Amino acid sequence: MTHIAWWACWASAFLLVHMFAGYPLLMWLWARVRPRPVVRKAWLPTVSIVVAVHDGERYIRTKLANLQGLDYPPELIDIVFACDGCHDNTVTIARRSTDARLTVLDFPNRRGKAACVNDAVALTRGEVLLMTDIRQRLSPSALKELVASLADPDVGAVGGELHMENVRTGFAQGVDFYWRYEKLIRHAESLTGSTIGVSGALYAMRRSLFKPLPAGTVLDDVLIPMRVAAQGKRVVFEPKAMAWDQPSQEPEAERRRKIRTLAGNFQLIQLAPWLLSPWRNPLWFRFVSHKVLRLLAPWLIVALTLSSGFLFNRHPMYALAFCALGGGALLVGAARVRPGLGRWMPARIAVAFFYLNLFAAQALLAFARNRRLHLW
Repeated sequence: MTHIAWWACWASAFLLVHMFAGYPLLMWLWARVRPRPVVRKAWLPTVSIVVAVHDGERYIRTKLANLQGLDYPPELIDIVFACDGCHDNTVTIARRSTDARLTVLDFPNRRGKAACVNDAVALTRGEVLLMTDIRQRLSPSALKELVASLADPDVGAVGGELHMENVRTGFAQGVDFYWRYEKLIRHAESLTGSTIGVSGALYAMRRSLFKPLPAGTVLDDVLIPMRVAAQGKRVVFEPKAMAWDQPSQEPEAERRRKIRTLAGNFQLIQLAPWLLSPWRNPLWFRFVSHKVLRLLAPWLIVALTLSSGFLFNRHPMYALAFCALGGGALLVGAARVRPGLGRWMPARIAVAFFYLNLFAAQALLAFARNRRLHLW
């Protein structure tokens, strides 16, 4: 048992350190030593904007006004709204628009985002596809900044930067901290070649590289970039192209969205098993380090806790690891009992870390119970 505990302790510790510190540090050093800059230049291709929406009545007027305010020649843009089984006034409001560039697709039966995106793209005419969601606000220069990166012939897709606003609670601040950390990794990945995912709120790609998505795909913003990379093109991150969203203020509000997104990673591996093949996936090391190990993180934490507890008296190092994990758990509990403590930076980071890993564990269970994920 001691031998098994030793291997479990060191293996889990190594993988946890690699995914949360080693891999980001490796990408950062690589970006410093051998960066691959994008050859950006002014370029004005025709652009088709695709928005898939389900019950977006609250946001659609603002979104249309936001898209109409983009700093880009309007005659080079067409817009397709794909309304998926909307039961509110989304379709009615969209069709009242006087913008001649807008096409509204009304699908009375709910089929999911992937099917809507496929049908919308089939109607587009632009050289470039701009993918965005209904809720987020885009900066006026976002489109120009994205296509400037696509002017580099080696670039096939480019993601924008999503900013959080109205960050009020300690939990929201922790989520915002995690998201900033995630963007630093994506930026480093981009500078060294390709990032493995983009924000679904804002990304652009060459239309010629788009392939129809499998029905029910949840993470189009990961599968599409990975397919672009598999076709020999770079996927890059452009921080000057900005979108704004609001984070969940409390864990329960974040739970459903995060579980669905994390379960989408398991679905992604089921839909595209080639992603796990180092011979077929050119970004295999990045995909495993950045995505796959994140899914294993909660179970690795459990393994490290149990094994370091078993080895507690064998060496002070194991006792230190066990106490550190226990201290983190106590900090999370204290922050939940006394919400004011949750605004202290170590506490809010610990709380966000705890819940994101809890949701990852729940996502595996949710996917195991139901392989057919919710459409939205």
